[in-house]
Amino acid sequence: MSIREMTMKDYEAVMGLLAATGGVRLREADSPEATARYLERNPGLSFVACIDGNIAGCVMCGQDGRRGYLQHLAVAPAYRRRGLGSALVEACLAKLESLGIVKTHIDVLVENQGAVDFWTRRGWQKRNDIFRFSMVKGRNSNA
Repeated sequence: MSIREMTMKDYEAVMGLLAATGGVRLREADSPEATARYLERNPGLSFVACIDGNIAGCVMCGQDGRRGYLQHLAVAPAYRRRGLGSALVEACLAKLESLGIVKTHIDVLVENQGAVDFWTRRGWQKRNDIFRFSMVKGRNSNA
């Protein structure tokens, strides 16, 4: 297994993996154009795990200068429970720490118990003190 930085050349394979992963919602914000902007704005923070030349896992990561934000961690079912997810997360956290960012967040859909279990086992703390509010400008409810 090797972990390397995600590029737009990985887009189709990554989106295919995400689309096949339960508990992940793809939206307009995952379009090629939006993904290219995200990767450009957050260089060196998103990664893919490759096995035998195929993408077996991925994670997208961004930052705002103060906090890190993980997006779309996924590992193909055939490769789960081998440490790929943890290795991908650690690659993000190490890069964020090198930028001086030591606190990172991830949003998890409430119905995604597998993700809740994954993050809890790794010592991440479920927040009960905040609510997430969102605003969509325009008519596209899938933004």
